[in-house]
Amino acid sequence: MQQDVVSGEQYRYALTNFRIAHEKVEEQRAQLEEQERQVAQLRARIALLEGGSAGVVGKSGNSVDDFSIKNAAAQLEKMINRWASDIVRSPPVSLIDLCGAILNDLASTITETAPRYDGSSIQVQSLLRHIISETISEGIINCLVVTNSPEANDQLTRIHEHIFVRDPTIASVWRRQTYSAAVDSCSPDMTASVLVEHMPALLKCMDGALPTTGGKSIIDAAYDFSRMIHGSHASSGDAFYRAFVPELGSTLSPRQNELVKRCMRSEAGNIDRVGATVFPGLVKVSKGPAIPGQEPEIIQTVVRRAQVICECALTGSSIPPSASMLA
Repeated sequence: MQQDVVSGEQYRYALTNFRIAHEKVEEQRAQLEEQERQVAQLRARIALLEGGSAGVVGKSGNSVDDFSIKNAAAQLEKMINRWASDIVRSPPVSLIDLCGAILNDLASTITETAPRYDGSSIQVQSLLRHIISETISEGIINCLVVTNSPEANDQLTRIHEHIFVRDPTIASVWRRQTYSAAVDSCSPDMTASVLVEHMPALLKCMDGALPTTGGKSIIDAAYDFSRMIHGSHASSGDAFYRAFVPELGSTLSPRQNELVKRCMRSEAGNIDRVGATVFPGLVKVSKGPAIPGQEPEIIQTVVRRAQVICECALTGSSIPPSASMLA
Protein backbone atom coordinates (compact mmCIF):
# COMPACT_ATOMS: atom_id res chain seq x y z
CA MET A 1 0.00 0.00 0.00
CA GLN A 2 1.42 3.32 -1.10
CA GLN A 3 1.56 6.05 1.56
CA ASP A 4 1.49 9.81 0.97
CA VAL A 5 4.74 11.12 2.35
CA VAL A 6 5.96 14.74 2.32
CA SER A 7 9.39 16.00 3.07
CA GLY A 8 10.19 17.83 6.26
CA GLU A 9 10.70 21.03 4.32
CA GLN A 10 7.24 20.84 2.73
CA TYR A 11 5.71 20.09 6.12
CA ARG A 12 7.38 23.09 7.76
CA TYR A 13 6.31 25.32 4.85
CA ALA A 14 2.67 24.23 5.14
CA LEU A 15 2.75 24.64 8.93
CA THR A 16 4.19 28.14 8.62
CA ASN A 17 1.52 29.17 6.10
CA PHE A 18 -1.23 27.76 8.33
CA ARG A 19 0.11 29.73 11.29
CA ILE A 20 0.30 32.92 9.24
CA ALA A 21 -3.27 32.42 7.98
CA HIS A 22 -4.51 31.73 11.50
CA GLU A 23 -2.82 34.90 12.80
CA LYS A 24 -4.40 36.97 10.04
CA VAL A 25 -7.85 35.57 10.87
CA GLU A 26 -7.32 36.41 14.54
CA GLU A 27 -6.13 39.89 13.59
CA GLN A 28 -9.24 40.47 11.46
CA ARG A 29 -11.49 39.18 14.27
CA ALA A 30 -9.84 41.58 16.73
CA GLN A 31 -10.33 44.45 14.28
CA LEU A 32 -14.04 43.60 13.88
CA GLU A 33 -14.50 43.45 17.66
CA GLU A 34 -12.79 46.84 18.00
CA GLN A 35 -15.06 48.28 15.33
CA GLU A 36 -18.13 46.90 17.08
CA ARG A 37 -16.91 48.39 20.37
CA GLN A 38 -16.38 51.79 18.77
CA VAL A 39 -19.82 51.68 17.13
CA ALA A 40 -21.41 50.77 20.47
CA GLN A 41 -19.60 53.68 22.15
CA LEU A 42 -20.75 56.02 19.39
CA ARG A 43 -24.35 54.90 19.77
CA ALA A 44 -24.14 55.31 23.53
CA ARG A 45 -22.75 58.81 23.05
CA ILE A 46 -25.57 59.74 20.68
CA ALA A 47 -28.12 58.36 23.14
CA LEU A 48 -26.55 60.38 25.93
CA LEU A 49 -26.70 63.58 23.91
CA GLU A 50 -30.36 62.85 23.15
CA GLY A 51 -31.15 62.16 26.77
CA GLY A 52 -31.89 58.47 26.28
CA SER A 53 -32.05 55.78 23.62
CA ALA A 54 -33.97 56.78 20.53
CA GLY A 55 -37.58 55.81 20.70
CA VAL A 56 -37.29 54.39 24.21
CA VAL A 57 -38.89 55.39 27.47
CA GLY A 58 -36.41 55.32 30.34
CA LYS A 59 -38.04 52.82 32.69
CA SER A 60 -40.38 50.77 30.54
CA GLY A 61 -38.19 50.45 27.46
CA ASN A 62 -41.22 50.72 25.17
CA SER A 63 -41.12 52.83 22.05
CA VAL A 64 -43.23 55.97 22.24
CA ASP A 65 -45.56 56.91 19.42
CA ASP A 66 -48.99 58.49 19.12
CA PHE A 67 -50.71 55.14 19.70
CA SER A 68 -48.87 54.40 22.95
CA ILE A 69 -49.49 57.97 24.11
CA LYS A 70 -53.22 57.51 23.54
CA ASN A 71 -53.17 54.29 25.56
CA ALA A 72 -51.33 55.94 28.45
CA ALA A 73 -53.77 58.86 28.33
CA ALA A 74 -56.69 56.43 28.54
CA GLN A 75 -55.26 54.92 31.75
CA LEU A 76 -54.86 58.37 33.31
CA GLU A 77 -58.40 59.24 32.27
CA LYS A 78 -59.74 56.18 34.10
CA MET A 79 -57.93 57.24 37.28
CA ILE A 80 -59.46 60.71 37.09
CA ASN A 81 -62.95 59.29 36.54
CA ARG A 82 -62.61 56.96 39.56
CA TRP A 83 -61.40 59.82 41.74
CA ALA A 84 -64.32 62.07 40.72
CA SER A 85 -66.80 59.22 41.26
CA ASP A 86 -65.42 58.55 44.75
CA ILE A 87 -65.71 62.24 45.68
CA VAL A 88 -69.33 62.47 44.53
CA ARG A 89 -70.19 59.21 46.28
CA SER A 90 -68.81 60.48 49.61
CA PRO A 91 -68.51 64.28 49.30
CA PRO A 92 -66.58 66.16 52.02
CA VAL A 93 -69.12 69.01 51.76
CA SER A 94 -72.44 69.40 49.95
CA LEU A 95 -72.43 68.98 46.19
CA ILE A 96 -73.65 72.57 45.87
CA ASP A 97 -70.60 73.78 47.79
CA LEU A 98 -68.30 71.61 45.71
CA CYS A 99 -69.84 72.95 42.53
CA GLY A 100 -69.43 76.53 43.70
CA ALA A 101 -65.78 75.98 44.71
CA ILE A 102 -64.92 74.48 41.33
CA LEU A 103 -66.60 77.28 39.40
CA ASN A 104 -64.81 79.80 41.58
CA ASP A 105 -61.45 78.20 40.72
CA LEU A 106 -62.39 78.20 37.03
CA ALA A 107 -63.78 81.75 37.01
CA SER A 108 -60.97 83.11 34.82
CA THR A 109 -61.62 80.53 32.08
CA ILE A 110 -65.43 80.42 32.07
CA THR A 111 -67.07 82.02 29.04
CA GLU A 112 -70.17 84.19 29.17
CA THR A 113 -72.10 81.41 27.46
CA ALA A 114 -71.32 78.78 30.11
CA PRO A 115 -74.32 76.69 31.19
CA ARG A 116 -76.17 77.05 34.47
CA TYR A 117 -74.93 74.49 37.00
CA ASP A 118 -77.28 73.42 39.79
CA GLY A 119 -74.89 71.06 41.62
CA SER A 120 -76.34 67.75 40.49
CA SER A 121 -74.14 64.68 40.94
CA ILE A 122 -73.39 64.30 37.22
CA GLN A 123 -72.48 67.98 36.97
CA VAL A 124 -70.20 67.91 40.00
CA GLN A 125 -68.49 64.71 38.83
CA SER A 126 -67.93 66.22 35.39
CA LEU A 127 -66.68 69.51 36.83
CA LEU A 128 -64.27 67.63 39.12
CA ARG A 129 -62.86 65.95 36.04
CA HIS A 130 -62.70 69.30 34.28
CA ILE A 131 -60.74 71.08 36.99
CA ILE A 132 -58.25 68.23 37.52
CA SER A 133 -57.79 68.14 33.72
CA GLU A 134 -57.07 71.87 33.77
CA THR A 135 -54.63 71.40 36.66
CA ILE A 136 -52.79 68.55 34.94
CA SER A 137 -52.59 70.42 31.64
CA GLU A 138 -51.30 73.75 32.90
CA GLY A 139 -49.48 72.58 36.01
CA ILE A 140 -47.79 69.40 34.76
CA ILE A 141 -47.88 68.76 31.00
CA ASN A 142 -47.51 72.29 29.60
CA CYS A 143 -44.89 73.19 32.19
CA LEU A 144 -41.67 71.18 31.96
CA VAL A 145 -41.67 69.69 35.45
CA VAL A 146 -38.08 68.50 35.84
CA THR A 147 -37.30 69.56 39.41
CA ASN A 148 -39.31 70.01 42.61
CA SER A 149 -38.91 73.78 42.35
CA PRO A 150 -41.79 75.58 40.59
CA GLU A 151 -39.54 78.55 39.83
CA ALA A 152 -36.86 76.35 38.24
CA ASN A 153 -39.50 74.51 36.19
CA ASP A 154 -40.94 77.80 34.91
CA GLN A 155 -37.45 78.91 33.89
CA LEU A 156 -36.76 75.61 32.09
CA THR A 157 -40.08 75.94 30.26
CA ARG A 158 -39.15 79.41 29.01
CA ILE A 159 -35.70 78.20 27.95
CA HIS A 160 -37.28 75.36 25.95
CA GLU A 161 -39.72 77.73 24.23
CA HIS A 162 -36.84 80.05 23.30
CA ILE A 163 -34.74 77.20 21.89
CA PHE A 164 -37.70 75.71 19.98
CA VAL A 165 -38.36 79.00 18.18
CA ARG A 166 -34.74 79.09 17.01
CA ASP A 167 -34.16 75.40 16.25
CA PRO A 168 -36.70 72.59 16.95
CA THR A 169 -34.03 69.90 16.53
CA ILE A 170 -31.80 71.37 19.22
CA ALA A 171 -34.87 71.88 21.42
CA SER A 172 -35.78 68.21 21.01
CA VAL A 173 -32.31 67.03 22.07
CA TRP A 174 -32.21 69.56 24.92
CA ARG A 175 -35.65 68.47 26.17
CA ARG A 176 -34.81 64.77 26.22
CA GLN A 177 -31.42 65.38 27.83
CA THR A 178 -33.02 67.59 30.48
CA TYR A 179 -35.68 64.99 31.29
CA SER A 180 -33.02 62.30 31.63
CA ALA A 181 -32.03 64.06 34.87
CA ALA A 182 -35.59 64.76 36.05
CA VAL A 183 -36.85 63.83 39.52
CA ASP A 184 -38.59 60.45 39.77
CA SER A 185 -41.78 61.90 41.26
CA CYS A 186 -43.24 65.16 42.50
CA SER A 187 -42.47 65.96 46.12
CA PRO A 188 -45.40 66.68 48.49
CA ASP A 189 -44.49 70.38 48.40
CA MET A 190 -44.42 70.42 44.60
CA THR A 191 -47.78 68.60 44.42
CA ALA A 192 -49.32 71.03 46.91
CA SER A 193 -47.94 73.98 44.94
CA VAL A 194 -49.60 72.80 41.72
CA LEU A 195 -52.95 72.18 43.44
CA VAL A 196 -52.95 75.47 45.36
CA GLU A 197 -52.23 77.38 42.16
CA HIS A 198 -54.99 75.80 40.07
CA MET A 199 -57.73 74.59 42.46
CA PRO A 200 -57.39 76.39 45.84
CA ALA A 201 -61.11 76.65 46.66
CA LEU A 202 -61.74 72.98 45.89
CA LEU A 203 -58.67 71.96 47.87
CA LYS A 204 -60.03 73.88 50.85
CA CYS A 205 -63.40 72.10 50.57
CA MET A 206 -61.52 68.78 50.58
CA ASP A 207 -59.62 69.83 53.71
CA GLY A 208 -56.33 69.64 51.83
CA ALA A 209 -56.77 66.01 50.75
CA LEU A 210 -54.70 65.25 47.64
CA PRO A 211 -56.40 63.73 44.57
CA THR A 212 -55.71 59.99 44.84
CA THR A 213 -57.37 56.80 43.72
CA GLY A 214 -56.36 53.22 44.40
CA GLY A 215 -53.58 54.47 46.65
CA LYS A 216 -51.86 56.36 43.81
CA SER A 217 -51.61 60.13 43.44
CA ILE A 218 -53.21 61.49 40.27
CA ILE A 219 -50.56 64.21 40.14
CA ASP A 220 -47.81 61.56 40.22
CA ALA A 221 -49.59 59.60 37.46
CA ALA A 222 -49.87 62.80 35.41
CA TYR A 223 -46.16 63.48 35.98
CA ASP A 224 -45.28 59.98 34.74
CA PHE A 225 -47.39 60.65 31.64
CA SER A 226 -45.68 64.01 31.13
CA ARG A 227 -42.21 62.44 31.41
CA MET A 228 -43.20 59.85 28.84
CA ILE A 229 -44.28 62.36 26.20
CA HIS A 230 -41.58 64.97 26.86
CA GLY A 231 -38.55 62.88 27.82
CA SER A 232 -38.53 60.34 25.00
CA HIS A 233 -37.48 60.41 21.38
CA ALA A 234 -40.95 59.80 19.98
CA SER A 235 -41.87 59.28 16.36
CA SER A 236 -42.71 63.01 16.31
CA GLY A 237 -39.02 63.81 15.84
CA ASP A 238 -38.53 67.52 16.51
CA ALA A 239 -42.13 68.12 17.67
CA PHE A 240 -43.33 68.26 21.25
CA TYR A 241 -46.69 67.80 22.92
CA ARG A 242 -49.04 70.22 24.67
CA ALA A 243 -52.36 69.61 26.41
CA PHE A 244 -55.48 71.70 25.98
CA VAL A 245 -58.79 71.93 27.86
CA PRO A 246 -61.77 73.53 26.05
CA GLU A 247 -63.36 76.22 28.21
CA LEU A 248 -66.77 75.80 29.79
CA GLY A 249 -69.38 77.18 27.41
CA SER A 250 -67.10 77.23 24.36
CA THR A 251 -68.50 76.03 21.04
CA LEU A 252 -67.98 72.34 20.29
CA SER A 253 -65.35 71.65 17.64
CA PRO A 254 -65.40 68.22 15.96
CA ARG A 255 -61.68 68.53 15.24
CA GLN A 256 -60.75 69.18 18.86
CA ASN A 257 -63.58 67.69 20.92
CA GLU A 258 -64.89 64.15 21.26
CA LEU A 259 -68.26 63.73 22.95
CA VAL A 260 -68.49 61.10 25.68
CA LYS A 261 -72.29 61.36 25.80
CA ARG A 262 -74.91 61.70 23.10
CA CYS A 263 -75.62 65.30 22.06
CA MET A 264 -79.18 65.94 20.95
CA ARG A 265 -78.43 69.43 19.65
CA SER A 266 -75.56 68.28 17.45
CA GLU A 267 -77.68 65.45 16.06
CA ALA A 268 -80.34 68.01 15.19
CA GLY A 269 -77.75 70.11 13.38
CA ASN A 270 -77.69 72.88 16.01
CA ILE A 271 -74.68 74.45 17.69
CA ASP A 272 -73.91 73.08 21.14
CA ARG A 273 -71.35 74.09 23.74
CA VAL A 274 -68.95 72.45 26.16
CA GLY A 275 -70.59 71.55 29.45
CA ALA A 276 -67.38 70.10 30.92
CA THR A 277 -64.07 68.69 29.71
CA VAL A 278 -63.50 65.32 31.35
CA PHE A 279 -59.99 64.80 29.95
CA PRO A 280 -57.56 67.08 28.13
CA GLY A 281 -56.75 66.87 24.47
CA LEU A 282 -53.19 66.61 23.12
CA VAL A 283 -51.62 68.46 20.24
CA LYS A 284 -48.27 67.89 18.58
CA VAL A 285 -46.46 71.21 18.07
CA SER A 286 -43.98 71.47 15.20
CA LYS A 287 -42.55 74.06 12.82
CA GLY A 288 -43.53 74.13 9.20
CA PRO A 289 -41.09 74.21 6.29
CA ALA A 290 -38.80 77.22 6.02
CA ILE A 291 -39.96 79.89 3.57
CA PRO A 292 -37.41 82.49 2.40
CA GLY A 293 -38.14 85.86 3.98
CA GLN A 294 -40.80 84.47 6.36
CA GLU A 295 -40.91 82.95 9.79
CA PRO A 296 -41.78 79.21 9.71
CA GLU A 297 -45.38 78.49 10.66
CA ILE A 298 -46.07 76.80 14.00
CA ILE A 299 -48.21 73.74 13.26
CA GLN A 300 -50.43 72.14 15.90
CA THR A 301 -51.74 68.68 15.05
CA VAL A 302 -54.42 67.16 17.26
CA VAL A 303 -53.19 63.75 18.43
CA ARG A 304 -55.99 63.06 20.90
CA ARG A 305 -59.20 65.08 21.02
CA ALA A 306 -60.37 66.48 24.34
CA GLN A 307 -63.08 64.34 25.95
CA VAL A 308 -66.09 66.54 26.66
CA ILE A 309 -69.70 66.40 27.81
CA CYS A 310 -71.93 68.79 25.92
CA GLU A 311 -74.13 71.39 27.58
CA CYS A 312 -77.43 69.70 26.81
CA ALA A 313 -76.31 66.32 28.17
CA LEU A 314 -74.98 67.92 31.36
CA THR A 315 -77.95 70.17 32.07
CA GLY A 316 -80.62 67.78 30.82
CA SER A 317 -82.06 70.50 28.63
CA SER A 318 -81.90 71.34 24.95
CA ILE A 319 -82.75 74.98 25.64
CA PRO A 320 -79.74 77.31 25.80
CA PRO A 321 -79.30 78.72 29.32
CA SER A 322 -79.32 82.46 29.88
CA ALA A 323 -76.95 82.68 32.81
CA SER A 324 -74.23 80.80 34.61
CA MET A 325 -73.65 80.13 38.27
CA LEU A 326 -70.25 81.35 39.44
CA ALA A 327 -70.53 80.79 43.18
